[in-house]
Amino acid sequence: MLEKLVTRIKAAPMRGKRRQVAVAGAPASGKSTLAEVLAGAEASFCMVPMDGFHLDNGVLRDRDLLHRKGAPETFDVAGLRHLVTRLAQEDEVIYPGFDRRLDRAIAGSGVVGSAIETVILEGNYLLLDRPGWRDLAALWDLSIRLDVPAEVLETRLMQRWLDHGYSPQDAARKVHQNDMLNANTVIADALPADITLTPDDVQQR
Repeated sequence: MLEKLVTRIKAAPMRGKRRQVAVAGAPASGKSTLAEVLAGAEASFCMVPMDGFHLDNGVLRDRDLLHRKGAPETFDVAGLRHLVTRLAQEDEVIYPGFDRRLDRAIAGSGVVGSAIETVILEGNYLLLDRPGWRDLAALWDLSIRLDVPAEVLETRLMQRWLDHGYSPQDAARKVHQNDMLNANTVIADALPADITLTPDDVQQR
C-alpha cells in the first residue's frame, strides 16, 4: 500500500513550487503515523502538522474554549491557509510546531527547505466543509482521508489517555466530552478526498 501511495503522490501534478498533499482524519485515525511514514519514503518529502496552529491556552481560556481544545474553532485557520499558500510560492518556508509536553505551539520551529518537492500536511480538519476550512481544499494537489469507524476511534482514544496516565473515569470524560465531538465533526462535515483509506488498507503497508 505504501509503495502505491508514494507512486500516486509523485504522479500528482504540482500547481506551485511544491506538491501539497493533505492527510486528514479524525483524532486517533492514524493520520499522523501515515503522514510520518509517507514523509520518510522519499528524501524530497517532508511532513508539516496542522497542530502548530493551535490557539494558545490563554487565548482559549479568554474565549471559554479551553475545554474544547482541538475543535475547529480552536485553531488559526487563516494562519494555516497563509502557510499553505506560502509553501506553494516560496523556496524556504518557516512554520510553527506544537510541543505536546508544554501543550503549546512553538513559533518558527520547523523549516521546509528548497530541496523539498512534496509536503505532506496532516490534520483533523484539512478536508472540513466549514467556513474558512473548506477554502483549503482547492490548495491540495492530492488529498487522502482515513475513514475509521467511530467505535474504533473511541477505543483508540480511550487507550491513548490511559497510556498517558489518566484514570478510566478521566479518560472517558476527555473522550466523550471533547475527542469524540471533534471526531464526529470530521466525519459529518467531510469534503471528498482523492484517496480514502480504511484501517485494513493502512495495515497493509
